[in-house]
Amino acid sequence: MSGLKDKGFGDRLSAAKDAKQAMAKKFLKRPAIDDPEVVARREERAKLAAERDARLRERKEERAAEKARIAAESEAKIKADAEEKAAFEERTAREEATREQDAKAARDARYAARKARK
Repeated sequence: MSGLKDKGFGDRLSAAKDAKQAMAKKFLKRPAIDDPEVVARREERAKLAAERDARLRERKEERAAEKARIAAESEAKIKADAEEKAAFEERTAREEATREQDAKAARDARYAARKARK
């Protein structure tokens, strides 16, 4: 265990100073804004962002078209259901009227038969 030493305060200060200098070197080593690599990366990011925006716009348009299609189908179904209900009610009313006429005719026939017997 002879490799382990107690580091003193001065050693810790110098280690911190060295770390700060390394971070400063790393920061200062960064390329300038007008560097061709930086410009190329920026253009690539802009191109990717434009493609992403186009895809998002396309998806939004597809969703709007799907919503419109669903609304149109729903409206058509509601209209068809209303027409079917109206036809059913009309048919029911006609059948009821026919039953009433038949009942009246049967009643009139019974009345006439009763009158004929007297």
